[in-house]
Amino acid sequence: MGAVTLVRQASRLHPYVFDAIVALCLFAISVSYPLLGPLGGEGRLTPGQAAFSAVVWGVLVLRRRHPLAVLSVSSAATALSVALNEARGLSTLAVVIAVYTVAVSTNRLTAVLAGSFTGLVLVGGALYSTRGTVLDPDKVVLVLWSGLAAAVGDAIRSHRDYVLAAEERARRAEHSRDEQTRRRLAEDRLRIARDLHDVMAHHIAVINVQAGVAGHVLRSDPSGAQEALGHVRHASRAVLDELGSVLRVLRENEEVAAPTEPVPGLGRMEELIESFRGAGLRVTWRRAGQIYALPAPVDLAAYRLLQESLTNAHKHGGDIVRIQLSYQPEQLTVEVDNEAPAERRRIRSMVSTGYGLLGMRERVSAAGGRMHAGPRPGGGFRVRAVLPACQERG
Repeated sequence: MGAVTLVRQASRLHPYVFDAIVALCLFAISVSYPLLGPLGGEGRLTPGQAAFSAVVWGVLVLRRRHPLAVLSVSSAATALSVALNEARGLSTLAVVIAVYTVAVSTNRLTAVLAGSFTGLVLVGGALYSTRGTVLDPDKVVLVLWSGLAAAVGDAIRSHRDYVLAAEERARRAEHSRDEQTRRRLAEDRLRIARDLHDVMAHHIAVINVQAGVAGHVLRSDPSGAQEALGHVRHASRAVLDELGSVLRVLRENEEVAAPTEPVPGLGRMEELIESFRGAGLRVTWRRAGQIYALPAPVDLAAYRLLQESLTNAHKHGGDIVRIQLSYQPEQLTVEVDNEAPAERRRIRSMVSTGYGLLGMRERVSAAGGRMHAGPRPGGGFRVRAVLPACQERG
């Protein structure tokens, strides 16, 4: 087994050197065969035998580069040597190797044609020499050897193609898995970043603004400062609770049951609005149309849009926020108007990530909707989103 592996490695690393050595060895055996006397030779080597053997074995050095040309030359030379009674030794073996090379390096049709044509050429040379019939054993053997060489070469080529195809499929599958893993990781990072921003941004904004208010009125209005600090404590607890929930989800593995806490939606809108009213923001809202159950992605997107819009209004100095929800049979329209008079600015956030509007657009787009955000003609800021929501009446 080790010797076979060594031969294969030598053939792959140095194919032409390997073929030259093999051809030289077989040529030496072929020309020595007539000198073996009792083993079947005639005890002499004619110039014709040497010349035909040199041609037949010499062209095999180029069998990998020009398989069809080598087969043509070797089969023609062998048939001619047989017809002229100059064939001796292993000349037929050279043709078998050439047929095998054609079959292993081309396609099945070419292999069948090559094997058949070679067999006919060799039989034709033998018939010219011996004047026998096609069914003579020595002529049948020539056809069988040609067919066997073509069959073996085609089988090896088919197996090699199958292995290469399987390896290519495995590489593509591995690449696809890697791409899918990278895409999922990117999606998870984006989702985590968006959720962290959504669940904590407005609480952090409340803490920042109320801490500024407390510092501003600490001496002039101690009761107002105490109230502002109460809002800070409440928002801080909310941040810690939300952060704990996110961290628990991140620590869970696949075997742990999914969390049972409901996904926030417009059903919690009043609770959300009250939290901002407690922080000093004046919020009014109304609904238009017949209320119906929303798909979960749309319900969550609408809630997060309201949450981020209120957070931005509170953080950037808004005094009055008006919310309108318009239920139509095929869509839900959410409008948030933030009035921010120039003469009354609140203490602004010292740090702004700029990811709020981006996160809203991503959520609305993921739910299949569209969103516009920008300054209002009369001052302030407006966020308007249209979300697809097929009516599901209870």
